[in-house]
Amino acid sequence: MFRKNVFFEREQDKYDDEAKDYLGNQQKTQQLLNKARKKAQRKKGNLGDAWNKLQLFIDLVKAYSKGEYRNVSTKTIITVIGALLYFVSPLDLIPDFLLGIGFIDDAAVIGYALKKISTEIDAFSVWKMSGRY
Repeated sequence: MFRKNVFFEREQDKYDDEAKDYLGNQQKTQQLLNKARKKAQRKKGNLGDAWNKLQLFIDLVKAYSKGEYRNVSTKTIITVIGALLYFVSPLDLIPDFLLGIGFIDDAAVIGYALKKISTEIDAFSVWKMSGRY
């Protein structure tokens, strides 16, 4: 279990510096969200449970970038953007074109990121369900 977490942490950390470039750049962020939405929609069946988590990540970044929801730490937003960058990247650990297994790593990184930020993503989910989104 420990090795798996170190692996996912390392994979996601690769995208943290790039993720910081998205903070405060609404246009760049919107482009990322559009890419993530398109890819998620095309691959919905392959993502399983990770699809819903991915949608929550997209909604969080959208609300944050528009200034609608700021009750998260900068580290959390960087983690979520990093997970989205990993998801849209064609150069991840298992290439997406490998039918049946190409999205296993994407789903795993999304799940790992979710574990890291579970408290804050739960609070966002409650806020979203309250109808303010």
